[in-house]
Amino acid sequence: MKKTFLAITIILFIAQNSKGQENNSDFRKKFQAGLKVGSNYSSIYDSQGNEFNADNKFGLAGGVFLAIPIGKFLGIQPEVLYSQKGYKQTGAFLGSNYELKRTTDYIDIPLLLSIKPVEFLTLQVGPQYSFLMKQKDVFTNALATVEQQNEFKNDNIRKNTLCFIGGIDINIKRVVIGTRAGWDIQNNNGDGTSTNPRYKNAWVQATLGFRIL
Repeated sequence: MKKTFLAITIILFIAQNSKGQENNSDFRKKFQAGLKVGSNYSSIYDSQGNEFNADNKFGLAGGVFLAIPIGKFLGIQPEVLYSQKGYKQTGAFLGSNYELKRTTDYIDIPLLLSIKPVEFLTLQVGPQYSFLMKQKDVFTNALATVEQQNEFKNDNIRKNTLCFIGGIDINIKRVVIGTRAGWDIQNNNGDGTSTNPRYKNAWVQATLGFRIL
């Protein structure tokens, strides 16, 4: 009888200890901070639905993130990212081919709702505030290459833009592999006077992150 009682006690102790270790290892209930770096693949589209053909281009993306738990299955994740967007356009003018590359440098501040159904997977969705820091245009044709930077021909170009994003994070211990898509809710001008073009950014993003807390 004593041996049976001792065996039951040992089994219960081991089960409780294992449960405690499992709970401690589940990062979903913990405050976290980390770094991430990756790339955007972006383009634009005319916000009025008129024809404007543009090709995608790659740009850098990276910054810091916080994960604030609201229980085990929900959380809030604010981030601050440096994010390059833009587009490429090719065509012909007066019988000569040309290429235009526009690179726009933003500070992106997403505020995401995190849904954590299992430990290795996090679903994220929410708004993003983007501030335009710099714009560079590189125009190339058969005769020359012209570069312009920090020159906004239209004074009404919007620097503060509200966006919407959604994506998935895959969690492997401290490593976070993330992918998301986003698009501007507001177009690039403040009062509707911009016509070259009236565009919104659209992009997909892939990042590799590391939780330092």
